[in-house]
Amino acid sequence: MPTITKISVQEKNKDRYNIFLDEKYAFSVDEDVIIKHQLKKGMELDEFSLSEIAYQDDIRKAYNRAIQFLSKRMRSEKEVHQYLAEKDVDEMIIREVIHKLYEYRFLDDKEYAIAFVRTSMNTTDKGSRVIRGELREKGIPENLIDIALKEYSYEKEFKTACMLCEKFVQKNSRDSTRVIKQKLEGMLYRKGYSMEMIQAAITETDMDKGEDLEMAALRTHAEKAHRKFSHLSDFEYEQKMKQTLYRKGFAIELIEQMMVELKEE
Repeated sequence: MPTITKISVQEKNKDRYNIFLDEKYAFSVDEDVIIKHQLKKGMELDEFSLSEIAYQDDIRKAYNRAIQFLSKRMRSEKEVHQYLAEKDVDEMIIREVIHKLYEYRFLDDKEYAIAFVRTSMNTTDKGSRVIRGELREKGIPENLIDIALKEYSYEKEFKTACMLCEKFVQKNSRDSTRVIKQKLEGMLYRKGYSMEMIQAAITETDMDKGEDLEMAALRTHAEKAHRKFSHLSDFEYEQKMKQTLYRKGFAIELIEQMMVELKEE
């Protein structure tokens, strides 16, 4: 059987050691593997021992990689698994590493999910439906997602939805009230709010611009449409103008009033 004739620390990595068998370099191992297998000069190693040492060292190298990956920020189990798989780590070794990470509390999907929800709630304007979807993509089980989303209270989410509504109404004041509501629904739904909360937030938001402001918004669109259709015959012009402005969400009575004003100008 081959015999360990020399053990020397690596110059560039003091945590790893070079193992020499029968005066020839054979392999390198992590310090923890040296300790676990009590490797020392003069020890004989059979094929099973060599295989076990190599396997344990592969686990240690993958574990160290995972720790480095986790040092940048919290990760889910799925993220760690994907990271190691991309590094061509064997599936059996990945399972061993993940078990060790849980054992030493470097991994905890419940704590990860809670932290993820808190961060999303405090730094973004996402609704709970989008946050739930993002946690699913990260491999968090549904029961842990339910626990984590308790951090995002209905009151907090509703307040954020209302804030989005107010900002959107101010930014889109040139649109008709009907179009603003339609766009609001689409925007809030894409951000992950439930339809029930969307309707409640829109109801809470003051979007009654009054006839003067609505007419001002209508005039902006009417003048643009007038420039586009002014070359048409009177009948075609009137039809095109009414169709265009109605699709923009303005009430037919306001459109007709605007048509009269344009003719008088």
